[in-house]
Amino acid sequence: MLPYKKITIVAGLFALMIIGMAAVRPEQAPPKHKMNLKVLPKNISHEELGKVMDEWKNALGVKCNFCHAPSADSTSRRLDFASDAKPEKDIARHMFTMTGKINKKYFKFDKDEKDAVPAISCMTCHRGSPHPGESK
Repeated sequence: MLPYKKITIVAGLFALMIIGMAAVRPEQAPPKHKMNLKVLPKNISHEELGKVMDEWKNALGVKCNFCHAPSADSTSRRLDFASDAKPEKDIARHMFTMTGKINKKYFKFDKDEKDAVPAISCMTCHRGSPHPGESK
C-alpha cells in the first residue's frame, strides 16, 4: 500500500503544479500607444516626440490636455493622444508647418541639420501664453 500512497501524492502534487502554472498569466506587454503623426516624422522616437511636446507645452504655458482630448473610456483619466477631437491640435500642426516654412524661406533653416537652431519657434510669438499677444 505504501507505493500507491507515494504515487498518489506525487500525482497530486504534479496536478497542483500544472493547475498553478495554468492559473498564472504571463505578463502582458503594455498597450502600444496609437500615433497620429501628420506633420512630425513618422519614425520619430518616443523620446524625441516627448521632447517636442515638452517644448510646445512650455512655449504655450499649457498642459497636454490643451491639445489632446480625454480618452473615450469614461473610467480612464488618460488622454487619447491619437484623437483629433480638439481643434487646438490641428492649429498646432498648422503653426508648426508655418514656422517651418518661415525658417526655410527667410533663415535657410534645414530641419535635417542636427545642430541648426531655427530662428522662429513657438516661443518667438507665444512666450508662455496659449494665445500670442496675450500676457499670462
